Amino acid sequence: MRNEKTTHWEMAASGAVFLALAFLALNWGIEGLVHDRKTRTVPDLKGRSISAALEQLSLLNIGLRKTGVEFDASVPISSVLRQDPPAGTVVREGKIVRVVVSQGGQTVQAPSVLGLPQRNAEMMLRQSQLALGEVSEAYSLKAEKGMVLSQDPKGETSVERDTLVNLVVSGGAPPAGVLLMPDFQRKTLEEVQAWAAGAGARVSVKTDASSLFPAGTVLTQGLAPDSALSPDAAIVFVVSGRKGAAPTAATKTFRYELSQGGSESQVRIVMADKYGERELFNGQRKPGSKIEVPVQAAGGARVKIWVNGILVEERDL
Repeated sequence: MRNEKTTHWEMAASGAVFLALAFLALNWGIEGLVHDRKTRTVPDLKGRSISAALEQLSLLNIGLRKTGVEFDASVPISSVLRQDPPAGTVVREGKIVRVVVSQGGQTVQAPSVLGLPQRNAEMMLRQSQLALGEVSEAYSLKAEKGMVLSQDPKGETSVERDTLVNLVVSGGAPPAGVLLMPDFQRKTLEEVQAWAAGAGARVSVKTDASSLFPAGTVLTQGLAPDSALSPDAAIVFVVSGRKGAAPTAATKTFRYELSQGGSESQVRIVMADKYGERELFNGQRKPGSKIEVPVQAAGGARVKIWVNGILVEERDL
């Protein structure tokens, strides 16, 4: 009888040891998989729209979950009010960031509708609880008829709900006899001089010896593109005065990939450096599309990406 009891006890003990070892092996395996994942730093999401926050986190392979909503007049509607874990926390890929979203107060965030067709711009303004104000037309050398050239108030600014947003839309190419200022940024001084001779425009040239761009590259122009030219206008151009074998501004390829799912999106990519802002891309693309554009920056440049009028990402070059 004693031997039988001993055998049962030994079998039970062996079973317990097996289960313990199996549990430890499974635990070690799970921990190994987790620790094989890359670490990421959680970005600051406060004030960003849900779509912009999701876009930013997806690039880091971090998830997003909305856990609640609260009224807060200082944060635009549908924007992140609080997050957990907080910005700056180092986590592993696959981590879920939980956010509380603002239901807004009396202010909303105006979307950027530059480069959108007027009808799309009006729909986006309504979705942001704003209204279309005065619409005027201006001729344009670079924008098709009906595309938004400028807006007031500007995009990405906090405004009162139901504010009227005034738009200037393109009336298309100018008729004969109407002269507009072309965009000469990153073009050559020879191109400026050839245009000035044909248009009868007076130009003066200043040089920037500290520029990294090739000699004669136009850095800034005294009159904004698409501005009307008056007969007595004198336009100042600043061009690169680089001499010798100093390093040139490297040409890079900027890449951006749209997330999968949904419908076509209007994408606008703008680069800003010490010489001002320059539009790199503006057009509609299907979900999952990859956009590649050549970029020549003078250092300290920053690229901003808008998708359907919402600023979704900023990158340093």
